[in-house]
Amino acid sequence: MIVTKSWLNNFINLNGVSNEKLYETLNSIGLEVNSIKTYTIPDKIVVGKILSCEKHPDADKLNVCQIDIGSAVRQIVCGAANVVHAHYVAVATIGAKLNEDFEIKHAKLRGVESEGMVCSSTELGLPNIGDGIMILDESIGELVVGKNLNEYEKIADTIIEIELTANRGDCLSIYGIARDLSAALNIPLTRFEYESQNHEKVGLARVAKLSNSGKVNALLQYTMATMQKLHLSLLLSLRLAFVEETQSNALAGILKYISHTTGVVLRAYDVSHLNLEEEKLNLKASSHEEIIEISINDKIVSEVGITQEASSKANEKSKQVLFEASYVHPSTLVDIVAEKKLTTDELYYNTSRGSEPHLSFGINYLTYLFETYTHCKLYDGVLSLGEEFEPKIITIDSNGVSALIGNTIEKTEIMNILTSLGFKVQSSTEEKFGVTIPQFRHDIENIQDITEEIVRIIGINNIEAKPFKFAEASRTNTTTHRYYAKKALRERAVTASFDESVSYAFSDALLLEKYNFPLLKKELEIINPITADFNTLRSTILINLLLAAQRNVNYSKKSTALFEIGTIFNENREEKEVLSLIYTGQKESENVSNSGKPANIDFETFVKKISSIIGNMELRTSVENNGLIHPYQSADIIIDNEVCGFLTKIHPNVSEAFDLSDTFVAEIDFNALIPKHINAHAISKFQGVYKDLSLVVDKNLPFNQFSTAIKTLNLPLLNKIYPIDVYQDESLGEQKSLTLRLFIQSLDKTLGDEEIEATINPIIEKLQTEYGATLR
Repeated sequence: MIVTKSWLNNFINLNGVSNEKLYETLNSIGLEVNSIKTYTIPDKIVVGKILSCEKHPDADKLNVCQIDIGSAVRQIVCGAANVVHAHYVAVATIGAKLNEDFEIKHAKLRGVESEGMVCSSTELGLPNIGDGIMILDESIGELVVGKNLNEYEKIADTIIEIELTANRGDCLSIYGIARDLSAALNIPLTRFEYESQNHEKVGLARVAKLSNSGKVNALLQYTMATMQKLHLSLLLSLRLAFVEETQSNALAGILKYISHTTGVVLRAYDVSHLNLEEEKLNLKASSHEEIIEISINDKIVSEVGITQEASSKANEKSKQVLFEASYVHPSTLVDIVAEKKLTTDELYYNTSRGSEPHLSFGINYLTYLFETYTHCKLYDGVLSLGEEFEPKIITIDSNGVSALIGNTIEKTEIMNILTSLGFKVQSSTEEKFGVTIPQFRHDIENIQDITEEIVRIIGINNIEAKPFKFAEASRTNTTTHRYYAKKALRERAVTASFDESVSYAFSDALLLEKYNFPLLKKELEIINPITADFNTLRSTILINLLLAAQRNVNYSKKSTALFEIGTIFNENREEKEVLSLIYTGQKESENVSNSGKPANIDFETFVKKISSIIGNMELRTSVENNGLIHPYQSADIIIDNEVCGFLTKIHPNVSEAFDLSDTFVAEIDFNALIPKHINAHAISKFQGVYKDLSLVVDKNLPFNQFSTAIKTLNLPLLNKIYPIDVYQDESLGEQKSLTLRLFIQSLDKTLGDEEIEATINPIIEKLQTEYGATLR
């Protein structure tokens, strides 16, 4: 993208901004300057007015001109053919140095005195704007005879070439660059406003109509003009040459100038062949496979944003021209063109990068140029089509923006920057506020993009350098806690020699009913089970594990240990997760130590394995009543004083039905196994005391009843209590001897006999009172 300083001045006052400052600012806001060059006009080049122009007496291709240069009238011989049409020209007076080797001196050409030279643009070091001399006009400013040409800033201009990234289609115009500079330099942006001075126009709606077929995902505006002879003013020609835009004719040059100025994509259609007094111009936009085709009186002339039929293009000889301003969202257009491999023209580049959607800007600028520099007559009004695109609103947090930048940026500064860049900011008393993204910034998608805009304008060099800090929000939640708890249980189960089983969440309703497990309510049953054996949702995993163990035994495995963490369902189809385990057969592998005849799994071994997997637990007499429970070798599992499952040797009838030897199972509510936060406790540095109590009690009383009774005493020095021996013989009759071991310890001191007795005596009294226990 190439811009000139004087061209930017149309929209932002840069008179007080040096070229160095302009260079630094553009680079700091992400508009990387590729090159910057200032054109200078040599001294003694002045504005001259041609008073007369006659043929040279001895040379057909030379003309003798009398030119007023302010200080005097000079005779100058000129060989340019277009001098005969010129009124004001650039005159190099005697002594002017056009370069180091070329100084203007008094000369005699074919016998005629010549006191100076009429210059072309290239002779002045400017770009080539056409053959012949450079004819001056007031587009560069008021022409004052004798005034040095280097005082005209629109000629002695600074040219800046900018390297744009692909997403900055909004800066493919002078106005777009000026908008960014306005925000960065804090200089107000001058909005272009123009009202037509021709009040005798014919209404466009009287001679043309616009319709559509299908949904048109584009914005379109049309105006029309009756053309007369066109020529480009010096300013337009020179600026187009500065930005390296070539033009095949004057009309094409004007359209390129408008697009480069405003960013609006303009096309011109030749409609000279239509007699608008007899028929209306019938414009139609038709959507065909997301491509919008434009037809004039039933003839397709273009695909919006993509290409235009060569035969429909207007030129400077066209008598009647229809002008079209268009906008199509780039993402839509690019995808279609790529998918269908469509042929495109030069305007597709601007459309695909993101052109200016404010079409009235382009139409008004066209009106301004035509009424200022031409005699063409525009029709009154415009024809418009297309719905405004739904605005994109992003909610941002000023604290979040500051966190991304790494520096604290005040909310008011953020809002001011965004407003100056054309964003609409919703006022809010909170740190969060809504930002409406302007349509010309289709590349803005999230808070990171908005933050980048703020950093651009503040300037990356103005952001305080800080060490990189990466702070990620905590991702832990209930789901992650459950995941890690399952992972830990799996690892401990495998360590305890269990293999993981994975089974369907279905079971055989007949087996569940046979062993007294709950079934789904009839109205909640599976309508179309996958097989007869999987005809209901399981209410226990143990049936699945028994069947798996049976298969392993059939495969001649002498020992099978399986676990599964899965879902079970109650009668209302409410689900919960459980850990289920089964161990059947030999408790260890055959080896020398057991002479190749290892014992089968027993209750004590199974309990130890369960404890190694789930941690601390208590066992109490089982209250489960399902058909798997063994009448003498079963227990409820207690964690945190809550019953959370059971373990049991399976009933002999079940063992026989599944053809299994000694088999133990357990099923535990998974929620009870999820680790809970435990506060740390101080560890005593003083020696503790172990004391044993041997009591004679009713043989039917379980240990957990004694343990519960002792805990109700809340003895501060009692750290631990557990059974170490049970003894029965005929002499004890209906009683048994139960030995309890107490661990007594203080955090403050070494305990004396009195303090130890003060802990033991309440225990003895409690057990004597509630259970008739006596010391042995």
